[in-house]
Amino acid sequence: MGAREGCGRIELRARGKEMTNPETTTVFAGVDGRADGQLPAWYARQHSEEDPVSFAEAIRSLPRAVETQVAYKNPYTGEWIHTERFNAITNPDRLHQQAAGENGTDPLFHIPTDSYTIINPIDVYEPLEEVLREEALEGHPLDNIVFGEIRQYRGGGEVHMDIMFDGISVELPGRDDPITMGVTSGYDFFGGHAVYVEGFAQDSYCSNSMRRLTDRESIKHVGDIGEFRTWWEQILGQVGLVANDLAAFIEDAQDITVDFRDVPFDVTEFYTILDFPEYLAERAASDARAEAANPFEIDMWTLHSGATYALTHFFSGREGPSLDRYVRTANDILFNPDATLEAVERTYEQRADDETDSDGQTGLESHVALAQIEQVRDSVHEQVVQFEEREAVLRERFDTADG
Repeated sequence: MGAREGCGRIELRARGKEMTNPETTTVFAGVDGRADGQLPAWYARQHSEEDPVSFAEAIRSLPRAVETQVAYKNPYTGEWIHTERFNAITNPDRLHQQAAGENGTDPLFHIPTDSYTIINPIDVYEPLEEVLREEALEGHPLDNIVFGEIRQYRGGGEVHMDIMFDGISVELPGRDDPITMGVTSGYDFFGGHAVYVEGFAQDSYCSNSMRRLTDRESIKHVGDIGEFRTWWEQILGQVGLVANDLAAFIEDAQDITVDFRDVPFDVTEFYTILDFPEYLAERAASDARAEAANPFEIDMWTLHSGATYALTHFFSGREGPSLDRYVRTANDILFNPDATLEAVERTYEQRADDETDSDGQTGLESHVALAQIEQVRDSVHEQVVQFEEREAVLRERFDTADG
């Protein structure tokens, strides 16, 4: 249908307007130089300007951190006094550059005030490299099918990466474009999260990123950091199950339709009611209408896809809490449609309360609006328990990987 062509044109215009650009992006394919790893054609088209390297090479190019001694200055004597109470977290390569008189990025990452154990990228991702080299998923050797990208911020002190597996996917009826499964992982040296991993997928139809499919599992920079190989084995062992969960959610969400002729808001307002900013709501609504068979009758999967499209290609912030907030809202449209419709209903209940006059009379329009929304909620009521139980299982898929 025409929507496919429209999606591609919009996306090309969108690139460069998406979330705050990372300082460095590295695209990878295959676990190492011996693997027969290639980017899938749909992903290669989106990254045609970049030359992919192997996963092993990519992780070894990431900045490391070391501890260095800290001193404070006595303002009365001008003397610098070393202290053993704290250590600075710094980049050793930049310390060498600084010692050689070279101007470059500040070597200081962070001065932690609490107990802090450095977890360098090689500590985390070399065990993953070993698992990728030795294991398979659904009969596919992981060393050949792994691909993705690594994004660096704040001088390489904050890193996020999408790790996907070509062929481990959700296939939707009537579509040739798979939803490719994987994980998002990352860390920082600034005292925030240490190492985290969560379920991730990318819809190859418009390269929409589906983030936070599972609850985030993390390991903090404190004490004994444990053994990462077993952690990765357990997590990757769940990726196929996450794909099965996702396929079931999409199938059911396609059966839940909002008829926008029967509710007192249009598609754009649907997203703004859910606290999407206007610029994202407009993009999400435009995509949802374009992808729906009927622009007035849109199912929850298509409404979710519109939200992920807007967040992937037009979100103007950066990765982190601000993006996560909207991702959770988008995911509720797919995984918990009753909660989404309840949020809409609450908004209109509040509007009805605001319109109640001094005699306790509520305007007819508010009554009609609430009745229409309640009718839509009633249509999904029988499936509420099923959705909630399935969502709980999906969220906890990575909980077995306790590190």
